[in-house]
Amino acid sequence: MESYLDEANSAVKNFSDSLERYLNVQSKIHELSEYYSNGQWRQDFEDDEAGKIPGNIKRGVLSEDALYDFLTENDSMLEHAEEIIREVRMKRK
Repeated sequence: MESYLDEANSAVKNFSDSLERYLNVQSKIHELSEYYSNGQWRQDFEDDEAGKIPGNIKRGVLSEDALYDFLTENDSMLEHAEEIIREVRMKRK
């Protein structure tokens, strides 16, 4: 039981730290979502394709899949977290 407690304490601490980091970037995730959906991403993508953005600027966000994949993964992760919470709560009853 001691090792169970040690392992559980470690997992809860890591989870808590991860949740805090995730909460701290919510405004950035929201901005990324707005950037993608309001047309600005498309304009920046087209500008990059036309060579209007200097080649020395990091622009992974303009790849055709990176931002879409991230936003989709974020939504999937939230749905999965909701499922886990429901499952854990059901087991406690």
